[in-house]
Amino acid sequence: MPEVLVPADVSPDAAGGSVQTVTLPVMGMTCAACQSRVQRQLSRAPGVVDASVNLLMGSATVTFDPAVSSAAALVQRVLETGYGAELPAATDDVVEQLAARDATTSHEYDALRVRAIVSGVAGVVAMLASMPLMAANAHVGMGVVADPFMRWVMQGLSPWLQSAMPWLYAIPTAVLTWSLLVMTLGVMVWAGRQFYVSAWQALRHRAADMNTLVAVGTGAAFLYSLLATVMPELFTRHGVAPDVYFEAVVFIIALILTGRMFEARATRSTATALRALAALRPTTARVMRPTPDGGETEVELQLRDVRTNDVLVIRPGERLPVDGVIESGSSAVDESMLTGESMPVAKQSGDRVIGGTINATGAFRYRATTLGSRSVLAQIMMLMRDAQASRAPIQGLADRISAVFVPTVIVLSMITFAVWFAVLWNAGAGGGAASVRAFAAAVAVLIIACPCAMGLAVPTAVMVATGRGAEGGVLIKGGEALQRAGAITTIVLDKTGTITEGRPAVTDIVRTSAQLLSDDALLTMAASLEQLSEHPVAGAIVRSAQQRSLTLEQPTAFESLTGRGATAMVGSRWVAIGNATLMQELSLDVTALDDAAHALAAMAKTVVYVAVDGTLAGVIAVADPVRADSASAIASLQALGLDVVMLTGDNVQTAEAVARAVGITRVIAGVLPAGKVHAVREEQGAGRVVAMVGDGVNDAPALVQADVGIAIGTGTDVALEAADIALMRGDLAGVVRAIALSRRTMRTMRQNLFWAFVYNVIGIPVAAGVLYPMFGVLLSPVLASAAMAFSSVSVVTNSLRLKTA
Repeated sequence: MPEVLVPADVSPDAAGGSVQTVTLPVMGMTCAACQSRVQRQLSRAPGVVDASVNLLMGSATVTFDPAVSSAAALVQRVLETGYGAELPAATDDVVEQLAARDATTSHEYDALRVRAIVSGVAGVVAMLASMPLMAANAHVGMGVVADPFMRWVMQGLSPWLQSAMPWLYAIPTAVLTWSLLVMTLGVMVWAGRQFYVSAWQALRHRAADMNTLVAVGTGAAFLYSLLATVMPELFTRHGVAPDVYFEAVVFIIALILTGRMFEARATRSTATALRALAALRPTTARVMRPTPDGGETEVELQLRDVRTNDVLVIRPGERLPVDGVIESGSSAVDESMLTGESMPVAKQSGDRVIGGTINATGAFRYRATTLGSRSVLAQIMMLMRDAQASRAPIQGLADRISAVFVPTVIVLSMITFAVWFAVLWNAGAGGGAASVRAFAAAVAVLIIACPCAMGLAVPTAVMVATGRGAEGGVLIKGGEALQRAGAITTIVLDKTGTITEGRPAVTDIVRTSAQLLSDDALLTMAASLEQLSEHPVAGAIVRSAQQRSLTLEQPTAFESLTGRGATAMVGSRWVAIGNATLMQELSLDVTALDDAAHALAAMAKTVVYVAVDGTLAGVIAVADPVRADSASAIASLQALGLDVVMLTGDNVQTAEAVARAVGITRVIAGVLPAGKVHAVREEQGAGRVVAMVGDGVNDAPALVQADVGIAIGTGTDVALEAADIALMRGDLAGVVRAIALSRRTMRTMRQNLFWAFVYNVIGIPVAAGVLYPMFGVLLSPVLASAAMAFSSVSVVTNSLRLKTA
């Protein structure tokens, strides 16, 4: 028995124990009724906390108590419903799993295509062969046309066919009829076998699904035609033409198979984004290996043979095989596959690089750190896979309807037969004629009913939307998060690292008019001294000097003055840096810079004074700068009708200054992590649907509390794990994209469900013949099967529009 893979993290359940989650492949599901039945059975299994069955993915994700149940027991539970199931593959490699799934899907598509084509050709042959039979039965005065569409086609073609193929009309009717019987039976056994086997399995388990409808409809037409072939005198004795409807049976099977073929091809397109991510991973890597003479050589290895701490060589234009840290060299790396940002990112020694990204310019060596399923690319793919297999709450509506859909349709079909028979009998038609017409209407009702469209309405939209989001650097962790994001009314934004860059930087340098030092010279003096300080302001000054490529000197005689600043010798010059109090202690007059210092402080910037050789040289302002796109992103959120709130632990003055800069009017300042949770709860208590956007460890509790937690991609792993949506880029534009995508997806889901329901609400009565008394419209079973196939394909196609959203 293969190994059952479950997530490494085990979460506590309500009873204080633990739960595990496993995703099982489920085979044989063809419609929403199938999905609903499997889900009900799994949900009722002992120890199951939650079960989510996805028709599109052919999978069941089950959370269960391992002390009560097991993956093997869950597989058995599915098998008891009449569907196939197996334990998940032993490999945790998402690329291999995707390749296996694609191979299965391709095989199914090829098989459906062959069967659809052969059935279609057989249907044309059956139609042509039926025309002489129609002509032969025309002498029967009370002959009733059971399939008006097919009869109309035959009547139009019959004169041409009779002149073009006179030999066909010379064949004895008995030979044609028995030939059609054999051919139809062959099509049913070979091409349509899956319908009848699945319907029988469902019946054995006292259930019904779409296969039941197809099997009963085509089976009834076949049995009627079989009786007309074997005992034609039974019909003629009552003045009814012994018409056979073999061509209708074959065409129905052909059209339904064609619909499933197009459906399979279209649903495969929903996983395009996941497939594109899989294609990013190279199959080989160049690794440095030691040589016997103490040197090293470059060896090309298969990716599976690369080990942690191996040193890899990357040249310009190559794709990185694994995650790692640069040891030597520098370059610009295209990380658009992760972030959606097209501009390459500069990388140098010590920087982290991600497998699957593209080296743009220079060459470098880097040490492998995370491989296989632990790599960033694999984690993203697993997240996408799990998200695409998840369910959105709106799917529950389709499930409830699907649970009673097929039995209801069968009852409606029986009622249709009874009503038509009674009406025609009372109108003076004979029992045979009444039975034929009633039979055709009943079959059309069975065939046109389509629970497939309801089963595909939501999962297809979830799959396409999560893939589309990933292409833009937005990772949505499932259908539930996707649906909740569409209902957001309030956005709560953390300040530091979300609205701002997240680390202090030098924003202004103001020099005294009497000082001859340039900005760079002043910054060099200050940064040289601050190299020995651990204060965040000191770090910002040093980073600013390094970004300007300034050469720093090693300070001597360094003295830290707590709460005031520091002094040191930089080369031959004495430098002091600190607040106004330190300058006063050094008997330096700061009034010349008072106006500048106060103006900078009013903008929530930290001001430090710099003195050189006993003379005030200037001030340096340090602040956490607002991200370049924060103001425009916040304006876009407000344009979506969202109430935007800024939440921060900073003081009110700093918070309000940042809020003014980005256009936020509601500010909650001076709160601790617990206070952030309380603030989110207060918003929720006011009836608002709240999204919390943050990046730090202290944001994680609020991210969990919010209706939707959104983590900025530059944040901590804890925040990313706690969030419902993860942004791979460190900007707020991703929040706008996520919410806009969610709203479009919800519209698509509602459209899909609306048309799936309306199709059946309109189609079933029309098939039953409600329009016949007024307009003479009676739906053919063949047209009903075409319409049924079209409904599923249209739902998938509508979802695929999200790929260009």
